[in-house]
Amino acid sequence: MRSERPDDVPFDEAHWQRRLTDLREGVGGAEELVVEERLGRDGAQAFGELAQRMGLYFRAYGKGTRTRLVASTVPLPAYRPDLDERATTEADVGMSRDAKHMVSQALAELEESNVAAGGGRGAAPQPPGKRPKAGASSRYLEFGADGGEALSRALEDAQRAWAASSAGQRMQQHRERLPAWARRAELLAAVARHQVVVVSGETGCGKTTQLPQFVLEDAVGAGRGGDVNIVCTQPRRISAVSVAQRVADERGEAIGDTVGYQIRLEARRSSKTRLLFCTTGVLLRRLVADKDLRGVTHVVVDEIHERGINEDFLLIVLRDLLPRRPDLRVILMSATLNADLFSNYFGHAPTAHIPGFTHPVEDLFLEDVLQLAGPPPASQQPPRSQGGPRRHRDRNAGAPASTMEPNAEGCIDREWRYEPDAGALAAQGYSSGTCDALARWAGVFNEGQEKSASSNAPQAPPPDLGLVQHVVEHICNNEAAGAVLVFLPGWAEISNLQKDLESRLDRSRNKIYPLHGSLPTANQREIFDRPPSGVRKVVLATNIAETSITIDDVVYVVDTGLIKEKRYSALNKLSSLLPQWASQAAARQRRGRAGRVQPGRCFKLYPRAMHDEAMAPYQAPEMTRTSLEEICLQIKSLDLGEIEPFLARALQPPEPRAVHNAKELLVAIGALEQAAEALTPLGQHLAHLPVDPLVGKMIIMGAMFGVVGPILTIAAGMAHRDPFVLPPPERRAEAAERRKRLSRGSCSDHVTLVHAFEGWRAAGGYRERSDFCWRNYMRSNTMELMVDLRLQFAELLADVGFLPVEGRGAGKPSRAALEKAIDAHSFNADNVNLLRAVICAGMYPNVVSVRQKHRMNTQFATTDDGKVEPHPSSVLVKEFLPHRWLVYSDKVMTSGIYLLASTMVSDYALLLMGGELKHEADGTISMHGGYIRFNTAPEVDRLIVRLRSQLQAVLARKVADPGLDIDGEAGALVRAVVALLDEEEGREEVVGEGRGRGRGGRGMGTGGR
Repeated sequence: MRSERPDDVPFDEAHWQRRLTDLREGVGGAEELVVEERLGRDGAQAFGELAQRMGLYFRAYGKGTRTRLVASTVPLPAYRPDLDERATTEADVGMSRDAKHMVSQALAELEESNVAAGGGRGAAPQPPGKRPKAGASSRYLEFGADGGEALSRALEDAQRAWAASSAGQRMQQHRERLPAWARRAELLAAVARHQVVVVSGETGCGKTTQLPQFVLEDAVGAGRGGDVNIVCTQPRRISAVSVAQRVADERGEAIGDTVGYQIRLEARRSSKTRLLFCTTGVLLRRLVADKDLRGVTHVVVDEIHERGINEDFLLIVLRDLLPRRPDLRVILMSATLNADLFSNYFGHAPTAHIPGFTHPVEDLFLEDVLQLAGPPPASQQPPRSQGGPRRHRDRNAGAPASTMEPNAEGCIDREWRYEPDAGALAAQGYSSGTCDALARWAGVFNEGQEKSASSNAPQAPPPDLGLVQHVVEHICNNEAAGAVLVFLPGWAEISNLQKDLESRLDRSRNKIYPLHGSLPTANQREIFDRPPSGVRKVVLATNIAETSITIDDVVYVVDTGLIKEKRYSALNKLSSLLPQWASQAAARQRRGRAGRVQPGRCFKLYPRAMHDEAMAPYQAPEMTRTSLEEICLQIKSLDLGEIEPFLARALQPPEPRAVHNAKELLVAIGALEQAAEALTPLGQHLAHLPVDPLVGKMIIMGAMFGVVGPILTIAAGMAHRDPFVLPPPERRAEAAERRKRLSRGSCSDHVTLVHAFEGWRAAGGYRERSDFCWRNYMRSNTMELMVDLRLQFAELLADVGFLPVEGRGAGKPSRAALEKAIDAHSFNADNVNLLRAVICAGMYPNVVSVRQKHRMNTQFATTDDGKVEPHPSSVLVKEFLPHRWLVYSDKVMTSGIYLLASTMVSDYALLLMGGELKHEADGTISMHGGYIRFNTAPEVDRLIVRLRSQLQAVLARKVADPGLDIDGEAGALVRAVVALLDEEEGREEVVGEGRGRGRGGRGMGTGGR
């Protein structure tokens, strides 16, 4: 054991107990006690144990002589910049004589033109109440128009004719076999009498397809079809499309006639459409333009049991809307038996339950699966865990579970361990091979539980794809005919398993389909078709297949028990998207997918004891485990009042710290006015872009500076998934080298993605593009998806006025017109320095300080986390970085905190495109809460402030008036900015005209986490 230092203070338990008692009882009003004295290792441990015994939170910050001990009445984050003396980064910034002259000349020219025009520095901001609703596309205003008597008669005639036809009568017989049909009269009566009705229904009961139809048919039959307007929300794009198609088929009409759908940037509807299926986001954007939903008679919210953030948000809005719209009818539909939760929320609204009809389904838990199919061959079994990746030492080991955040728990008790009883299993008839395989599974599982229990980012272990493959092969080779549905946590597992199965199964007799929410709609429609006789369909899906869609020929379900779930630590401002164990409700829904057409089997790849004893009843609501920036923008865009009181009215409100973090970020990026809590013009535009606000700002800035094409590519890559694959260990060095070549020295993962996309597009035809992907370790299907996403984002830019598209009119622009507009507004696309500055504008305040002695010794730090690292796949790993800053898209916590997609940026990129500047008493310019400081000579200081002020004024005018021609209004200014960035890039180190420590000086803290 290390000896105590001579200057350590002895630990006086009585003294510290008095101090901690005062803290706990609120004496003096403080919520924390910071120990500045050096108590030594044993003293620090004793202090921490004392604090925890007294029910307080405890953490040690820093290392060695810089260690600070903190006891608190509230949870403590993993890192505190205020307790890290290395947290502030200071940089010297200079400017050449030529650059000073050029900037001065541009400023004089602009200021002279402003005076001549009778204006000041930029346009005067409009009062909040007078600002126009930016970006509201007319395409969200169409559904809900009054159809009139003529349409009512036409609908009634068509319905009568379909009912009299032989095809219509056959379809009617099918519908009457659904359990929902038996409750038709009861459901219609409830909807007529009550504003809100909550309907729960078992899988396969027909509630999703039938209940909206009942309402439509009843109105049409009464001669009121032209007056009714039903909007049915679905949580996912694929479900909105597939359900709309099914309902149209049941009515004997083409999609887009009476029944239509609308998802983001794709719609099939007409002026006759009376029943519109749409994603929840589409309805929310409709509410931006018309918060009373005029013309809409019925809102059906499906799948409310999933507790998505948009659905919970919509419930608050609808509950507030009902008193203003007493004629509006709201129908809430859930696939689980938790209807009372929603009924109580709407003032004890009446409930109805529709029983499901399925054939018997046999449950096979892990022990039964292993007994039936045997353990997988040795080549398919995972190796015994060797402890996983090295983790940073937990400096708070021994802390009670109460030190974790309240919402950090997953859907399984982290204290639970699986200990199979070999004797009891043998007595039940299980073989010794099954018992041995269960013991191996328990060892891996329990080790994962131990790691999860001590982690700030708890997660389930990845699925054993060897076992999944083994079970699917067993079904395909031994079970009777019938489709197989496999539930996996994410796309990586789906694509890997698809590749493995296609290499082992007879592809003439087995067809493998991936099912994922990000795949194009057209690619997923064939999943619902029945295969030819003698061919088995195997669908590899995420939890999208639990309730949102129905594949009616599924007989076998393979359930890994896992989901990929986004979690957000408000305390540490850290998001994660990690595998988690599903809930009992999810397991029930997955089981219900089998047995639709004949008796089925559900192969559950987890033990019965785990399901019964450890799985949570329901998943945590998304609103309580995700960041809230987009929802906060929606609240302000809909004029719903102050953010905190509104969210406090949610079914299960988020924690106040998460709301505070979201507002803080929106203020930092210039989307929200802090004092008035009103949207800025930029915030109004961002509220109409259905993307992360940082990505939305980057897209808008890209349009302003003529780099639309590259920025849309980056946004498309961030919206889906990394197109670069993770190769086998023996080929990772080669893959890293290929990626670095694509980087072309840009020191940017974002720019590398742009180069990769451009190289793929230039490769030629399908075969050449596939070869390009193979050589560069990329996914060809991801690149294809990025093409569509770029055009979708371009159309969004056109919607909010930042991308003029020729010949667009009021209709949907063609792909060719969008591509032409992108090219026309990418005139600066080849300027990597400007591109990195625009990325900086979008990604701020996600800033990292860099301290580099040489390429093999680099330290990275943020003010939220302390020490961080670029992701191992980043092109910045072991790279010489000529500038001292990075910006990043996201970060994730695994064995440490890793930055996902980083870009090196210069001092001037940060000064001109980053956060608000402040002059400190010591003469430095600061931003980012004072943790970033720039030392400059007085003349340079004045030029930077004037340049930044004029640039921000011009950009503000452009945001307020997207049609403004920046080049005509302030071309010299923009050229000065570009030249300044280019000049800075030409020097490895900025010439020292400033004061302070420069590159070798202090950086953001890397203190212990």
